[in-house]
Amino acid sequence: MPVFNETISLLDISASGLTSERIRMGVIANNIANAQVTETSDGGPYKRQQVEFSSVLKKTMMGKSKKDAILSGVEVKGVKETKEPPNMVYMPGHPKADEEGFVKMPNVSIAKEMVDMISASRSYEANTAVISTFRKMNERALSIIRR
Repeated sequence: MPVFNETISLLDISASGLTSERIRMGVIANNIANAQVTETSDGGPYKRQQVEFSSVLKKTMMGKSKKDAILSGVEVKGVKETKEPPNMVYMPGHPKADEEGFVKMPNVSIAKEMVDMISASRSYEANTAVISTFRKMNERALSIIRR
């Protein structure tokens, strides 16, 4: 049954990609929504978040050694705040302005977030296309068998 196992692996990889990119798009949307938040519960401005991914390796059914491990998808390792300093914006009338008139703004660039969102969207579409192509191939194979 190696073909069946490879088929399941293919679907697992695509499904893990869909899940990971959905989470990534949610984090990007959260960054955009908080791009103007100057005070959080921590007292400072909102800090941009990023998703950390890691590849998933599975041991093959027959072998147990590291060389028998196969790539079987991606998973979200975690969501972490970036270490970039806040943007200092001159707004002397702002309630959070310091004595020099600067406000600590979130380290979020809307342009960068939009680029990241397009990238995540394209990755999501690619994984969807893999699953759709797989489904069409199965339907075609079944129609050939039925003849």
